[in-house]
Amino acid sequence: MSTPPFDVLNADAVPRTEAIEAFADAVRHGLTQPQRELPSCYLYDEVGSALYEAITLLPEYGLSRADERLLFRHTDSILRLLPDRLIVAELGSGSARKTRWLLQAFINRAAPLIYIPIDLSGSALKNCRKELFGLGGLRLVDLERSYLEGLQDVAAHRPPDHTLLVLFLGSTLGNFERSTAEVFLSEIRRNLQPGDALLMGTDLEKPKADLLLAYDDPLGVTAAFNRNLLVRVNRELNGDFVLSHFYHDVRYDAAQRRIEMHLRSDRRQTVRIEDVELTCDFQTDETIWTESCHKFNLDELRAMASRSGFYSAAQWIDNDWPFVESLWFAD
Repeated sequence: MSTPPFDVLNADAVPRTEAIEAFADAVRHGLTQPQRELPSCYLYDEVGSALYEAITLLPEYGLSRADERLLFRHTDSILRLLPDRLIVAELGSGSARKTRWLLQAFINRAAPLIYIPIDLSGSALKNCRKELFGLGGLRLVDLERSYLEGLQDVAAHRPPDHTLLVLFLGSTLGNFERSTAEVFLSEIRRNLQPGDALLMGTDLEKPKADLLLAYDDPLGVTAAFNRNLLVRVNRELNGDFVLSHFYHDVRYDAAQRRIEMHLRSDRRQTVRIEDVELTCDFQTDETIWTESCHKFNLDELRAMASRSGFYSAAQWIDNDWPFVESLWFAD
């Protein structure tokens, strides 16, 4: 008897030692650059994932609610453009809260449905399984992988008679530099067959004041989310960052059309990270760059689709918090 598609993957997590080594390499490299930096993907440990879920509920942060509104309002329109026999792979699923009713609509039309959330955060995948527990007609295979590694696994094991729909929601594309974003989209396309689809959420340009408030909320939840990255370094790599000596710093780069999150040192200080054998001497006001959030416009996105090997079939726009869901098909 042949192995059913995806059973061979069996949701194997990245080995703990391998994950720690990758984190250590990223910390060692990032903190020795002239502009110190830490990759934003490492914001999402168990505590970071929980804090991000709290951020999505803040009144100042309209991005997630806009994403959810569009999926809810336009599910029927999305379904009309897609075939019945789907495999759905989601890059960076998080808890999958906003994905649930989209999956339910797919199931109502043509059960059963294979859904494959792909995320580096094991805690996010655990929350995803909880969120979707009891959703009849859904076969869930979660992959604790990087986006492209997970998508390559899915593409290698897909049944030949299904269309692959990739979900990339929540404007995660904005975390990439613009040139890198197009390379990433081209890599997604390389794993797809003609007729496969990408449904992508993207945050649009909006007033600077709205963006600064969204990423520096009065309650300080986003600040805690940002500083938790230092907690993770201390816990997993035996660092000695003092949290009270770094504060959350948000700025808007108008030329790049992006929000930047930094952790700014409030004094001259020395930090030692034992497990990477690294000592960092910080000057007063020196920063660690932890995240970029680029904002886009509609024409720019359509051009990116074309250059990446897709054609843009539809765009649905939220006007309360300028945000767009785009459905692209692989040429």
